[in-house]
Amino acid sequence: MRQVERAVLIGAAQAGARIVAVGERGLVALSDDGGKRWTQAPAPVSVTLTAVRFADAEHGVAVGHAGTVLVSGDGGRSWTRKLDGQRIAQLALEAARASGDTRALKDAERLVADGADKPLLDVLVLDAKRYVVVGAYGFALATEDGGERWVSWMPRLDNPKGLHLYALRRHADTLLVAGEQGLVLLSNDGGRSFGRIETPYKGSFFSAELLGANDIVLAGLRGNVWRSRDGGASWSAVAAPMPVSITATAIGEDGALLATNQAGYVMALRGDRLVPLHRAPLPPLTGLLPRSGAPLLALSVQGVLSVDTEPEPAK
Repeated sequence: MRQVERAVLIGAAQAGARIVAVGERGLVALSDDGGKRWTQAPAPVSVTLTAVRFADAEHGVAVGHAGTVLVSGDGGRSWTRKLDGQRIAQLALEAARASGDTRALKDAERLVADGADKPLLDVLVLDAKRYVVVGAYGFALATEDGGERWVSWMPRLDNPKGLHLYALRRHADTLLVAGEQGLVLLSNDGGRSFGRIETPYKGSFFSAELLGANDIVLAGLRGNVWRSRDGGASWSAVAAPMPVSITATAIGEDGALLATNQAGYVMALRGDRLVPLHRAPLPPLTGLLPRSGAPLLALSVQGVLSVDTEPEPAK
């Protein structure tokens, strides 16, 4: 594209000083000057990419539709495909056969018959070789060798309906998974086992953050945001300025929670409410990248936007 920074972009990450953003049609956009100028990097797919994370300045992972997992070892300049939807279905089939679960076997056989269309929606990068991916229909897979071999995590998750998994976060040994129909799963042992956490809201959670090992924030449909400070034992509502779906969250440099919504606002958690950081709405937002000593970058249906936040009023 001539102006890749104006395309629909969905996820972004820092790779050292470089910014790497991904989005529709397999687009990968790079900026080495803080978002002023952008170039397009080649990618081996043309499906929508939904998330990107980097372990360091060189090693990164992007995920997307059709079960796509792309790996970069040069700061996002080039990408290699390590997983696709057909391989994911085959891994699910192998896991189901090993478990002896008749229902799981039928579900896996259906996944194989459905073909490659298996969207992945988030990725957790532990280091240059270890990462976990989650997505639609309850898909969850992990690798410890840079994507050469994969292990299904689906048997570890209490998700018999195969609900979509939208977000995966980590704080030390605590892992958090959030998905549709209020699904929340929590691991306190580094992902070896997960327990289901009950929440007051039964709609979809599109994003989540761990502000601490026991401090959980969930965000999703119609501006529903909930917080637990005790590992999910109890919950309190976080007031949002409008009943519009939260599309992305991030933790700022100061440790504060940031969120974006479909109404075009970047918001920050202040006490028990989300507060808009600018007056005029932006285009519908899809992602957010906090940066040290620089304006926030928001991703939108109209590309990359630099967000000048307004200072908090004097108290």
